[in-house]
Amino acid sequence: MPLDPQLAAMLEFLASAGYPPLHEGTPEAARRGFRAMSVDLVKPEDVVPVGSAEEVDVAGRAGRLYRPEGDAGPVLVYFHGGGFVIGDLDTHDQSCRRFCRDAEVSVLSVDYRLAPEHPFPAGVEDALAAVRWAVENLDVEQVAVGGDSAGANLATICAQELPELVSAQVLVYPTVHPFGDYPSRTENATGYFLEQPTMEWFFGHYTGGGEPLEDDVRLSPLLADLTGLAPALVVTAELDPLRDEGEAYAAKLAEAGVAVDTVRYDAMIHGFLDMGPFSPAAAAAVDDLVARTRKLLHR
Repeated sequence: MPLDPQLAAMLEFLASAGYPPLHEGTPEAARRGFRAMSVDLVKPEDVVPVGSAEEVDVAGRAGRLYRPEGDAGPVLVYFHGGGFVIGDLDTHDQSCRRFCRDAEVSVLSVDYRLAPEHPFPAGVEDALAAVRWAVENLDVEQVAVGGDSAGANLATICAQELPELVSAQVLVYPTVHPFGDYPSRTENATGYFLEQPTMEWFFGHYTGGGEPLEDDVRLSPLLADLTGLAPALVVTAELDPLRDEGEAYAAKLAEAGVAVDTVRYDAMIHGFLDMGPFSPAAAAAVDDLVARTRKLLHR
């Protein structure tokens, strides 16, 4: 399908604003730009209401714990996207609130360390520590993991390394095989928000500019043995360069006997989770995604 018209208009507006691409700037500039798009545009009256939201210390890292009205439900430990370089608790505040309110779960958002100041495997270490902290400190029977893009990469690794602790996985357009060769990386390489040079910029910062082993499953969780993992929701977008590797991961989960709900949202691009205010179609996709999350976590 062609790109959703409202998202096309948003991309045209961003292009006309004259800002350089992320990969032509510094991490600091990229972080400021991301916050301007995702935090500064949220009006107080548009903040999604939840039962409570409190700042917590999560194994030495900043965290934010959202609880719904009524029963706290299971906990979703959530890792934000941003290529392992940008993003924070605030950039994903609205998304975490949506999951909390509409999926009726508690959400623990984790401010893991970012590259290039803290390259791989710092983010992995923080993610694993956060899941262990949630199990040890939150009085719940189920602890699930989730995230979008780079955050979904961290979630998959937690599910693989801590299968005895993780009850479910919510993986939104995950990056799971950065060294892989997939048609969507070529078909959607430019013009759809996340572009190939930007992905290379992110990954170069994350790996410290070195030559990481291509078979390291903490970088490419698609290469791991997926037997015995928790049930998963795997979300992809039609016009996302990461589409095919996400769907390959879902297929490999199914082949390993893992229960998996796979959904591709047509006419959507990478990052649509935050684009509901600009596009009714994106808002509808997020509604469906959150409903599927609710079904998975309350099964």
